Amino acid sequence: MPILINSYQAKLIEAGCDEAGRGCYAGPVFAAAVILPTDFYHPLLNDSKQVKEKNRNLLRNYIEANALSYGVAMVDNEEIDRINILKASFKAMHLAIEKLTIVPEILSIDGNRFTSYPFIPHNCIIKGDGKYANIAAASILAKTHRDEYMKQLHEEFPMYGWNQNKGYGTLIHRNAIEQHGFTPYHRMSFKI
Repeated sequence: MPILINSYQAKLIEAGCDEAGRGCYAGPVFAAAVILPTDFYHPLLNDSKQVKEKNRNLLRNYIEANALSYGVAMVDNEEIDRINILKASFKAMHLAIEKLTIVPEILSIDGNRFTSYPFIPHNCIIKGDGKYANIAAASILAKTHRDEYMKQLHEEFPMYGWNQNKGYGTLIHRNAIEQHGFTPYHRMSFKI
């Protein structure tokens, strides 16, 4: 496990932001914004894609208990189809930032672009979820909250395997689309 630096800089109150579910066929995109204390540390913390599911859930509890502030938000598949997945990802991040109880002075965004949040400067950091703890924490919260949501949708449409694939285009999911068609949760703008 890499040792992550807590934040991009140390002078200003910084929120790390990340999203989950951009490349899915179904379900919403989730995003999280997290402000960590300067002494925050957990040995398992990393980019959510590098962490096993049970450890992600442990980390979620730890982050939610120890963060100075966090926000999690989603944009549903219908809005994704209306405005496109990139804009929906940025909107979800904006909504997550709005939920913070502490106003950040700077934002660290995972990725190479972002639509500016009003009055708060930002840095885009490619693979930031593997470099900075606050972005890694945001990736864990976005992923675990989205996974939980997709498991709930699975109860309604079990044939698509969303409890396992979380809406990504696995063979089981693609075969279910061929056999059963689309659900109200599918993104019709996704090129399958």
